Amino acid sequence: MAVPTALALLVSGCGAGGTGARDEGPAHADSVAGAAATPSAAPSTSPDTVNAVKLVKDDPKVAPEVKRELKPCVADEYPVDVSYGNLTGGSADDVVVNVLTCGDAVGVGSYVYREQDGSYENVFKAEETPVYAEIDRGDLVVTKQVYEKGDPVSSPSGENVITYRWTSGRFAEKYRTHNDYGKVVGDSATPVPAS
Repeated sequence: MAVPTALALLVSGCGAGGTGARDEGPAHADSVAGAAATPSAAPSTSPDTVNAVKLVKDDPKVAPEVKRELKPCVADEYPVDVSYGNLTGGSADDVVVNVLTCGDAVGVGSYVYREQDGSYENVFKAEETPVYAEIDRGDLVVTKQVYEKGDPVSSPSGENVITYRWTSGRFAEKYRTHNDYGKVVGDSATPVPAS
C-alpha cells in the first residue's frame, strides 16, 4: 500500500505545471536536448535555420565589444543559443539569439530578429550582462541576474524577469517580477545542539 501511495504523490508533484523557480539561471539548448518539444498554438513547419553568428556580427545595432568577444569556444562551436518562434506576428518565425561567454555561459547579449523581405532585422536587443531571452507562449521573456557587492558570478542575489509583447510594431514591457534567491547555509558553521 505504501508504494502506490508514494508513487501517486511523486506523480502528482511532478505535474504541478507552471515555470517554477530557476536557481541556476536559464536552461540552455545543450541541457535540454532530450526534452520533448512543446506544441505551438499555430501549426508551423520547421523553421529555416539561420547563421546566428553572422546575424550578430553583421548587425550594426550590436555593441562592438559583444562582436569582438564572439569567438569559437572549441573548434567552430560558438557560444550562442538560438530559438525560433512567432513573436511579432510575421509570416516567418522570429529568431532569438543569446550570446554567451565560453567559460561559464553568462549571457552578454540577447537579440530578436524579424524576417523582412528576405533578410532579418534587429527589433530588440538587451546587452546588460548577465542577460538571457526566451520565447514563452508568444511573449519575449528576458531574465537579468542581479548581483550584490561580493556575489560570485555563480551565485547572484536574485533576478529580474521582464515580459515583453509585440505591440504597434515594437516590443513593449507588459510584466516585471523580481525574485530574491535564498542564501546558502553552507557558508557558516552548523551550531551544535544543546544536550
